[in-house]
Amino acid sequence: MIEMLRLLLLLVLAGSALTALAALFAWYAEEHRRLGRAFRKVLGGAPDTELIAHGRGRGAAFNLAGNVIAVAWDNGAWCLVYRLDELVGAELSIDGQVAARAFRGEARRPLDHRPRDAGSVGLRLVFDDPQHPDFDLPLWPPPHPGRRAPEHAGEVIQEANRWIARVEAVLRRAAARPAAVAAPPGPEPEVRTAAPPPQPVASAPPAREEVPPWEDDPDELEDEDEDGEDDFDGDQGRLL
Repeated sequence: MIEMLRLLLLLVLAGSALTALAALFAWYAEEHRRLGRAFRKVLGGAPDTELIAHGRGRGAAFNLAGNVIAVAWDNGAWCLVYRLDELVGAELSIDGQVAARAFRGEARRPLDHRPRDAGSVGLRLVFDDPQHPDFDLPLWPPPHPGRRAPEHAGEVIQEANRWIARVEAVLRRAAARPAAVAAPPGPEPEVRTAAPPPQPVASAPPAREEVPPWEDDPDELEDEDEDGEDDFDGDQGRLL
């Protein structure tokens, strides 16, 4: 009898331990917790705000200090991180119609009517990325409502409209950021060119000194008179 009671007690304890472990695992594996861990990992810290498409494993989160936005799907197994200047805009659709939008370079289209009930609500984020240009968050209706899922479409529309306002603020801040002022050009560097090598100058032959005829050497004149006296042949009538 005592052995039977001991066995039953062990079975109860084992069952309680398994139940506690299963509950702990379910708590740890909840959709919003898994997405939150993924966002903290890729953003380098806790996000400032996040939006989750409950029951679909999708979400988006801002980190304003890090100047980044992250999108995730498959419960955080896949994530993409963009700089805030890569965010082009966002649009809120209700029952397949665009109800509000905010895009870079455009005036914001505010949400004029907030219906309490709607067949479908979605938020679309647009990025400057050729491979992944947009990211859809189907917010309503959740495929299998959980304890954290919104109770009605009006709550989803209100939160999505807040995200439109956040996107507009991010785009307005990026547009108001002054462009970097280019530094004035400095003085041009002095260019030093090597002087050409001196060209050899051909030396002219020394000029011959001209002696005026009246300055002839008297010795040469005397020699010429002595050696080459002119004889006049009268008969022939010519100089010899």
